[in-house]
Amino acid sequence: MEDLLYKAYGHVFEEELLQEIAHLAKQVAYKEGDVLIDYGQYIKSMPLLLSGAVKVMREDYDSGELLLYYLEKGDTCAMSMSCCMGEKQSEIRAIGEVPGILLMIPIQKMSEWIGKYKSWMVFVFESYNNRFNELLNAVDTIAFLDMKGRLLNYLFEKSKIDNSRVVNKTHQDIAKELNTSRVVVSRLLKALETEGRIKLNRNSVDILIK
Repeated sequence: MEDLLYKAYGHVFEEELLQEIAHLAKQVAYKEGDVLIDYGQYIKSMPLLLSGAVKVMREDYDSGELLLYYLEKGDTCAMSMSCCMGEKQSEIRAIGEVPGILLMIPIQKMSEWIGKYKSWMVFVFESYNNRFNELLNAVDTIAFLDMKGRLLNYLFEKSKIDNSRVVNKTHQDIAKELNTSRVVVSRLLKALETEGRIKLNRNSVDILIK
């Protein structure tokens, strides 16, 4: 665990803080599809992502879900931090996108470390700022892009997370994360293939042109 901790956060935190995290945090290994945080859950610890990737979803009023952002190595979820601090129920669902490992930090340490370690305070505020910017980007995508633009943006982001030009998602998977129908996604993917921007496979999409 300590090797992963130093690789992910060694450039961010002081040595003393890294040692405290290694001593106190609970290590959790997760698989693709594992629900790490769910709607209505009271969050008692804050996650630090050592490896892998996690997608954060938000439930809409029509009982669908919308992808808000991805978390990668070295990230934390600002929305779960907010729930921890306010002792509120979660309004998001965090799902393993790529298998990985995270550390769970006891809630009582969050405010203590803000006063004790400057690096922790900076990390918390930067995490809030980064997630806020990603939320703004999600809102902009919904408000200003048509569904074809949203689909392209989704494919590019997923490709970046996986570090691969192959997006291993079915049409139904994509439709669920964009909160639209499979028929719409299939039609738009076929149009993008005709334009030469992607190549469709049985359960994956090859990105040809970015």
